[in-house]
Amino acid sequence: YYFLYLYSPWFVSRVTATVEVKPEPANTPVSSLVIGSEARQLAAMNQLNPVKYESSPSLAGKRKKEVSDSPGWALSDSDDDDDDDDDDDGDVKGKSLSNLPKRAPPSPKTKKPKVENERPPSPHGRLYYIDEPEDFFESSIPCLNDTYRFYLNKVTGLDRKYNSGFNYCFDIAWMVKQFPSEDRPVLIVHGDKREAKARLVQQAQPFPHIRFCQAKLDIAFGTHHTKMMLLWYEEGFRVIILTSNLIRADWYQKTQGMWMSPMFPRLPKGSSESAGESPTFFKRDLLEYLAAYRAPELEEWIQRIKEHDLSETRVYLVGSTPGRYVGSDMERWGHLRLRKLLYDHTDPVAGEEKWPVIGQFSSIGSMGLDKTKWLKGEFQRTMTTLGKSSLRSDPPMHLVYPSVEDVRTSLEGYPAGGSLPYSIQTAQKQLWLHSFFHRWKANGTGRSHAMPHIKTYMRTSPDFTQLAWFLVTSANLSKAAWGALEKNNTQVMVRSYELGVLYVPAAFNMKTFPLHKNPFPASSSSGFPVPFDLPPTCYSPKDQPWIWNIPYSQAPDTHGNIWVPS
Repeated sequence: YYFLYLYSPWFVSRVTATVEVKPEPANTPVSSLVIGSEARQLAAMNQLNPVKYESSPSLAGKRKKEVSDSPGWALSDSDDDDDDDDDDDGDVKGKSLSNLPKRAPPSPKTKKPKVENERPPSPHGRLYYIDEPEDFFESSIPCLNDTYRFYLNKVTGLDRKYNSGFNYCFDIAWMVKQFPSEDRPVLIVHGDKREAKARLVQQAQPFPHIRFCQAKLDIAFGTHHTKMMLLWYEEGFRVIILTSNLIRADWYQKTQGMWMSPMFPRLPKGSSESAGESPTFFKRDLLEYLAAYRAPELEEWIQRIKEHDLSETRVYLVGSTPGRYVGSDMERWGHLRLRKLLYDHTDPVAGEEKWPVIGQFSSIGSMGLDKTKWLKGEFQRTMTTLGKSSLRSDPPMHLVYPSVEDVRTSLEGYPAGGSLPYSIQTAQKQLWLHSFFHRWKANGTGRSHAMPHIKTYMRTSPDFTQLAWFLVTSANLSKAAWGALEKNNTQVMVRSYELGVLYVPAAFNMKTFPLHKNPFPASSSSGFPVPFDLPPTCYSPKDQPWIWNIPYSQAPDTHGNIWVPS
């Protein structure tokens, strides 16, 4: 099977997607529904081309005096509140990047106007993308009975063995040359408003087969962060839930992941409403998630899904939708949804107090003044739930987030940090959090230098040979994404749209998932392919988490550049 996913480097938050399956040429989608994040557009405008190290000695010296790159930053006051969410797609909530953290926030009169000019898909310029091999845009899936249906993207610049069987990319220009002459209808679900929405509509004008559906964002600081595709074929439809935005930069030299469903066939006519349900109730939950948009444009898709058989699905859907929920509705979304699933579908393990919780993400929101406010309170209770155990354990918590050195030595260099938007304003309020941090190291998958945009959460055995559960999702480490309890724990408030899939061993007739230490080259091993190395590597005393809106001028990156945001 060869899957061809194509995108436009100039079309932010828009994709025309098709799947070509060989040797069955009839298996081409007749229409597509793409649900993705709008916020990468802001990242493209704020992620500046870096300054060459050699050519700016005076600048580097000046920055060194004004802002220390050593442990213990020169931190500024900030009016950010605990509702702030540093979204990994670059949603900076209207705040401008600052290269001088001691400087007072600019007044509205001196605020820089938004940059409207079109930017190249790479922070290094138009010529940065080298000529890819002919098969770069082809995805070679080893076999359709792959146990977990969890894949990583191809990363340019890696040895071919680390890219076998895990390739996924987009390019609309390339698609136009390969796609059948007739245009397939595409519906894009987005969260853009006002000027951003107008730009999106304008960019789609050359493509009359593309329509839009706007996601409602009624709560401040919320984003439409879900990344999902529904592909409609003559013989059925397919669901793809992924961590990448549909732009070239996200798939070029970053680590991304996706779950791809089987092909879901049409049910026989006259089937009951409950027909085609999976043991994980994936069909019910997918319909409920789409209904939460309250969008007439999605009714056609909801009806289509009802007419199909999703019974082969073995993962659980974990979503977030904006709102304040009480009573039983509290368990429908966010981390309380995950808690409910772990309570109902996992089992206690011996010595579970020693089984670490691992969270890996590409952005961090405000956690509060200390660890008990959210992270080690309600969120830890969710992450440590194993079946109906009454034990409230306090196991180790390992948080995997790239250090400055990880970014500096990455394939992209400092510009990779443009997709890791942990701000100085947020970081300075939660220095306590950094004691939980671990480096991004992925030697087993060959991706140590491909900075992560993937987000994963899991519970492992103390010797890191087994998994109690695994989640791949769009949700970063933030209350906006996961939800936060309010009103003496009688209400939960969720700000953003998110979506992921949960793997539990019982759905695969296992007690735990064995870990796959070396997932490349792709094989039929039953081990679970965690995308980074275990056990995680703690930050050393010299390591600092990547902060995207302060300069790094003391050492050049892999392209000879320094990082001077403005």
